[in-house]
Amino acid sequence: MKLLHVVPSYLPATRYGGPIYSVHALCAALVRLGHAVEVFTTNVDGPGVSPVPVGAPVDVDGVKVTYFATGLGRRLYRSPAMGRALAERAKSFDVLHLHSVFLWPTTAAARAARRSAVPYLMSPRGMLVSDLIRRKSSVLKTGWITLFDRRNLANAAAVHVTSEVEADEFRRLQLPSREIVVIPNGLDAPSLTTSEGGKANAEPTVLCLGRISWKKGLDRLIAAMARVERGRLIIAGNDEEGYRPRLEAHANKLGLSHRIEFRGPVHGDEKWRLLATADVFALASYSENFGNVVLEAMTCGVPVVVTPEVGLAPAVRAAEAGIVVEGDAVPLGSAIAGLLDDPRERRRLGENGRKCVAEQFSWPAIARAMSEVYARAVVGRCAGPASP
Repeated sequence: MKLLHVVPSYLPATRYGGPIYSVHALCAALVRLGHAVEVFTTNVDGPGVSPVPVGAPVDVDGVKVTYFATGLGRRLYRSPAMGRALAERAKSFDVLHLHSVFLWPTTAAARAARRSAVPYLMSPRGMLVSDLIRRKSSVLKTGWITLFDRRNLANAAAVHVTSEVEADEFRRLQLPSREIVVIPNGLDAPSLTTSEGGKANAEPTVLCLGRISWKKGLDRLIAAMARVERGRLIIAGNDEEGYRPRLEAHANKLGLSHRIEFRGPVHGDEKWRLLATADVFALASYSENFGNVVLEAMTCGVPVVVTPEVGLAPAVRAAEAGIVVEGDAVPLGSAIAGLLDDPRERRRLGENGRKCVAEQFSWPAIARAMSEVYARAVVGRCAGPASP
């Protein structure tokens, strides 16, 4: 099939975290299955732009990617050039797959698909969560849903979410959909063998890796460390929101500054080495539609401690790859301390996690599942009329 993925930002704009990697990995896996895959995106990378050519397709791991410059309305990723390309070329594809909501590229692509009578899927990528909407720009986001995304979702052949947690959040908002499909993110096979060297820490190490954002629950993870008698917490990630000073003040107030280490973003081999040498990986998010980094820790054989709000929590529990615990300081700290004190249990959970990723989260299997959804969209077999 000829597939067009439309996403606001794309590699090398890694500052946006998990979805940047997972969308590219999905596209590359679809190419390996024999699909003709193109990506329309912008060159936006935070306040700057990615060092990429604009307006002409380039090859990124076999995926044909066209980056478009933005114009007036940059915060919404508005790109008149992309709009023209969508209007001209949408009809030449079998299916459009739109990633994100609340942003101009999604609405422009949905409009072009409807006008061209081409089926499209929508992946909110964790953005349709009631608590997130309420906490950040709630009036603007509610207005955008009313004006644009309600219609976009109602006319999508399917809404793709990455976990049952994300599906429940979507239903809670009572938004229209013809079908909700749950297909998780995966992990590239080469990453399955990147754990090297074992543990060489002078003291037990708890790791949290990802964007430094309030939604990651870093405040309660720091509070939990006050309940852990020994060990340090490493927090590694991009601080685009400027949240780090508040966390440092929080740690200082609790007398934990000497046990909390902040690092900048880590990528590639550096990231894998950091994961592989952690004793425990912890993610105490208030909201997390999936949690790619949890998979990465599991494939390194590192036991994980996650809150129920993390999309991968059911998989962690089912595989016995870690501990799912409420985010209050006492239970969270108790779970972390218990693992740090029990090397045998850490090894057992770590091996379970490694096996779970290899068996259930390979990109080839996920690309095949997504291909089936595309095929249903093409033949019109996605369920019934849109909800009101």
